[in-house]
This record gives sequence, structure tokens and C-alpha cells, in this order.
Amino acid sequence: MKGIVLAGGLGTRLYPLTRVTNKHLLPVFKEPMIYYPIRTLINAGIKDILIVTGGNNAGDFLRLLGNGSDFGLKHLNYTYQEGEGGIAAALGLAEHFADRGKIAVVLGDNIIEKNVLKAVEDFRKQERGAKIILKEVPDPQRFGVPAFEKDRVIRIDEKPAMPASSYAVIGIYMYDGGVFDVIKTLKPSHRGELEITDVNNHYIREGTLTWETLEGWWTDAGTFESLQYAGNMVAKTGANKK
Repeated sequence: MKGIVLAGGLGTRLYPLTRVTNKHLLPVFKEPMIYYPIRTLINAGIKDILIVTGGNNAGDFLRLLGNGSDFGLKHLNYTYQEGEGGIAAALGLAEHFADRGKIAVVLGDNIIEKNVLKAVEDFRKQERGAKIILKEVPDPQRFGVPAFEKDRVIRIDEKPAMPASSYAVIGIYMYDGGVFDVIKTLKPSHRGELEITDVNNHYIREGTLTWETLEGWWTDAGTFESLQYAGNMVAKTGANKK
């Protein structure tokens, strides 16, 4: 199973910090933000990793990460995203790397306290489809929100004004090799982007999406408030615990 870290985009919600660097190179407590999603994959037993980046600072990732020796890796893969286009568009760039196998995808600004080893091991055993990870949050309207029918997710609403539940779909996803065929069928949303929520809803309609809840805290770090929160939580409790 291969891993993909999506670390492109312009990070406009963090201007002016991101005028001179990529969002995922900003510090979260003592380390660059990109370190945390890489460790999320490694702690789940995934060592074959692709970094999808973009913008004017893509070369800085290579200077910072090299071949991943600081993480005990022998090699890191890189690819470049031109412009933005959405999470699903960025994921689409990984098709050749994935080689029709199963993948775990982590958004580059997502930081977790513990690990997703169980979810990854469960997905390895899953014949096909997708898996999402959920976390109960106080502000679900900021995220993709699952609607439930008993214990089954029947749809995911993207940033709904009236959330159907108090859960958020966190930025860690698992897919079979067919995800790239799904991405090719997507149409841009009102934001002009290919939405990962549309990918997940495809698997829901197909009846092959499973879900698990995350233990420990989770946050993104894409706004000033969440970036500060992430740094405080890492300083207080640590992150990416095995």
C-alpha cells in the first residue's frame, strides 16, 4: 500500500505568511508542517510515499526532505501540481505512482495525535472501495459532514450550513486503484475545483465506502486559528504517537 501527501495549493487563508513560502513548510511547534502527515503514513506502516506539491516553492520540499532519510526512508517521490484545482485534482496526479494499487492519502495540513494503523490494516483487508476517518468536532460546518442512517454513511455534505451530524471527515482517505477512474468523471464544483467529497460520495453510492472514528485529537492547520491550535496541541501533548 502506497501513501500520498497532498501539499500543493496557494494557502491563501494564511496570507501574508504564504506569500513567500508554501503553507506546508510553515512551522507547527518545532517542525515544518509537512513532517506530520509524512509520519502519519510511516506510523501506519507505509514507506512508499509521494509528495504532491506546487507553487513557487516546490524546490524547498526537496531541499528540506531530500530522500526522506530523516524519517528512516530510502526514497521519497515528488510530483508537481500546476495551479490549484482541488484535492481530487491533486490526487489525480498520483495515478502513475499508485499503479492501480491501494493508496492512503493525507492532506498536508492535517495533524493527528495518535495514528491510523488500525484503519490502514482494516483497509488492506477490504476487497475494494474506500475508507474515510471521522472525528466529532464542535464546528462540523467547516468540513465534509457525514449523514448517517443507523451506522451507515449515506452521503457526505461539503461545508453544510445545517450539518447532518457533529462529525467531520478528516483529511485522511483510503482508496482502491479505481479512484483515478472516478476522478476523471468529476465536474468542477461551484468553487471551480474537483472535490474529494464527490469522490467519497461515488463510493457511497457504489456501496463500498467504510468508515472508522479517530482516537485522540485532530486538527487541520490551514487557518491562523487552526495553525496556532495545532502548535499548541503538539507542544502540550505531542503528535503522531505510535
